[in-house]
Amino acid sequence: MNKKTIIKKADEKDALKEAASLLKSGGLVVIPTETVYGLGANALDARAVENIFKAKGRPSDNPLIVHISDISELNNLVKNITSAAKIAMDKFWPGPLTLVMEKSDIIPNIITAGLDTVAIRMPDNMVARQIIRLAGLPIAAPSANTSGKPSPTNVEHVIEDLFSKVDMIIDGGKTIVGVESTVLDVTGDIPMILRPGDVTREDLLEVFNQVEEDISIMKDDKNIIPKSPGQKYKHYSPKANMKIITGDLENIVVRINELEKKYREKGLKVGILATVETMDKYKEENLLVLGSRKNPKEIAAKLFFLLRKFDKMNVDIILAEGIEEIGIGSAIMNRMKKAAGFDIEKV
Repeated sequence: MNKKTIIKKADEKDALKEAASLLKSGGLVVIPTETVYGLGANALDARAVENIFKAKGRPSDNPLIVHISDISELNNLVKNITSAAKIAMDKFWPGPLTLVMEKSDIIPNIITAGLDTVAIRMPDNMVARQIIRLAGLPIAAPSANTSGKPSPTNVEHVIEDLFSKVDMIIDGGKTIVGVESTVLDVTGDIPMILRPGDVTREDLLEVFNQVEEDISIMKDDKNIIPKSPGQKYKHYSPKANMKIITGDLENIVVRINELEKKYREKGLKVGILATVETMDKYKEENLLVLGSRKNPKEIAAKLFFLLRKFDKMNVDIILAEGIEEIGIGSAIMNRMKKAAGFDIEKV
């Protein structure tokens, strides 16, 4: 797949119209959202969607999220909008919440990996919504990266992975959230989180009496049949092996320093992923700081950026501090565990 890729700033004249025109004609366009950059194609065109999988090298049993610009666009895409779906849309749309609903026949099977449900969201990004509105189409858009790598939070990441594989890249600057949307299944009696994100379990419990979590969120199970993106396979991974140390913070620091010495003596280049609270407790020169534990949203926004930075530093192994799994910390640890292939040590 060797294309002449056009790169334009979101505020360039007619850039969004050109992006919409390419999508209508079956092209691939990378668009910014508030979570991460998305690789977009006409969700109703199976051939265009197939090109998403080819460009990313994405397994075909991994469903895609369909993006819309207005709630009215749901009518043709789903068979039933449950009361739970209506509550969630009213509270959290536009925003980083994807809803899994019963799909209509208009949705190609390639989008849903053959499931009878489809994942849909309305992004809280004016550029993304304007492109969708101009195209007059629902847009399928997984993260705009090579499958398995950390998701892109700026246009440089997109260019690294997909230049010459897509028709157009719209540069909308750095993304705000930094991790993919929460995915919530609203087809049953009790809403179920299939993937954690910026809309947290605690947020959802403010509007629902009960919320369940799918076992795949924190479990390494190759037999899972994915109902949403991010449930199967090793995801979000840097080039280096990654190990997460969890537990009491003082013990985490001690153990990371022990491991750093051990790996360094073996001749390995070690990277440490730390927080503001502990950064002065490490001597390793390849130290990157996620942010403060008091501000987990900052950590979420920087996670994928720093994992890609480790790639450029050519480290052999990354030792990462675990984060408390409360609020968006659940989403951070979900991404970190999958990036590490569930190599976790509790101390």
